[in-house]
Amino acid sequence: MNILKKVAIGSQGLEVPVEGLGCMGMTGGINGMSVYGEADEKESLATLHRALELGVNMLDTADLYGPMLNERLVGKAIAGKREQFIVATKFGFEIDDNETWTGKYNGRPEYVRKSVERSLRNLRTDYIDLYYLHRLDPETPIEDTVGAMSRLVEEGKVRYLGLSEVPADILRRGHAVHPISALETEYSLFDRRVEEEGILEVAREMGIGFVAYSPLGRGFLSGDIKTPDDFEANDSRRFFPRYQGENFYKNLALVEKLKALADTKGVTAAQLALAWVLAQDVVVIPGTKRRKYLEANVAAASISLSQQELNELDAIMPVGSATGAAYPAGF
Repeated sequence: MNILKKVAIGSQGLEVPVEGLGCMGMTGGINGMSVYGEADEKESLATLHRALELGVNMLDTADLYGPMLNERLVGKAIAGKREQFIVATKFGFEIDDNETWTGKYNGRPEYVRKSVERSLRNLRTDYIDLYYLHRLDPETPIEDTVGAMSRLVEEGKVRYLGLSEVPADILRRGHAVHPISALETEYSLFDRRVEEEGILEVAREMGIGFVAYSPLGRGFLSGDIKTPDDFEANDSRRFFPRYQGENFYKNLALVEKLKALADTKGVTAAQLALAWVLAQDVVVIPGTKRRKYLEANVAAASISLSQQELNELDAIMPVGSATGAAYPAGF
């Protein structure tokens, strides 16, 4: 058994392994759109159980994924073992009573309450370890949203609070209402906006833990994707500017350089990319729905990188090197 190092995130007592498991790809996507290809519940459950064996007991899900299907899958996996897992889920993309994303964001206090009760039912639990606002609602002051979330902590329904993909000023304002334990934002060699915008620096300054999602650039840094046709027909990545047309091939050239360096170290491109993020002293939650990739990702946590290797990786993929927008317009 590979026991991952545990670290404190935030200053409120939450301790997690340096590597968690992003569960998004394990179920159907959002409103009929696949996230990373077709789902396989049997293999996904096997992966979740294997994660616990490997010490990857922090599971990251959200009501948006499915919607609802992902939380229910996680609930099924943790049944009878709830205390052995750290469950993180998110709300804020408005999901209606037909379990469809409305295309809106909702951080209103009454929706906070509705969302947590629904997630607790989906997860078959009476508490959530880490509850994130998934995306900021531009119509609701962050103070109102975090204030409502703080009441869930008082009631014991939630243990720790998090924010996802918010700018530094919002992070400061939310933290002033109730301590924020974790900021979850995309971060990889491929996407270093949190460095460019000073967000990572502010989180550290305030003692807020940083959780990096998509540390493998949505799987692109694995080097397994050679052409846009390698994405399944309904794979959402086909709609991301970074993986379209000329952008795809410019970015692929960066991945080829990454792979060449990984070969000299005797590891995969994915493992090297993951090791780089871990070297930034953050927690990572690479997503996978297969045991073999989970095991490869866990192995990356024991890769040590010299300063020279870190410098080489910075030279291959400096800040701002990826071509194309991180998200489709309007998302």
